[in-house]
Amino acid sequence: MELLHKEGYYTLTPNEVYRVLTRQEIPVGKENKIVFITFDDGYENNYSSAYPILKKLSLHATIGMITDKINTPDMLSTNELKKLRKEKLVSIASHTVSHTELNTLNTEQQLVEMANSRGLLNRSLKQNTILLIYPVGRYTPASPFIAQRAGYKFALTTKPGLANASQGLYELHRQRVIPNMSDESFNQLLSGN
Repeated sequence: MELLHKEGYYTLTPNEVYRVLTRQEIPVGKENKIVFITFDDGYENNYSSAYPILKKLSLHATIGMITDKINTPDMLSTNELKKLRKEKLVSIASHTVSHTELNTLNTEQQLVEMANSRGLLNRSLKQNTILLIYPVGRYTPASPFIAQRAGYKFALTTKPGLANASQGLYELHRQRVIPNMSDESFNQLLSGN
């Protein structure tokens, strides 16, 4: 996070990602310096450990929350989610209801996982949830259409690489950051290598 801050990267919110992908609305002067920071699952340490760093460096991030895990041990509580949203540096996305891999579900089951998660987040956080993060990055050929039907504007996979509109808004790639990654390796990820 300190490297992103030091290098002058602009960290996007989900709404900004959508505008970049659909309208090429890139912040002025940041054409090669934008990133979208995401955390999967909604662990409590996103609040206790990651958020203080994000706040100190004024970086935006998005948490993909498994809604069945809200208010369970080691996971974010409703109050923590509300506090994060109020601070405006952290956005909350859907990571489905139960984190079941979508490629093991039929169309109706996928729709329930996606729509119920989105509905709960919208109601409890008073937001319009536009981003779905596929559990474990797995999905079926029908999943993008189901995600759109459930009301999402875009979705993330775990396919490695930089996201771009040519992948389709519901099959966007992501770069995985691993613990203890060197600055050199992290810079290679940022460049798409």
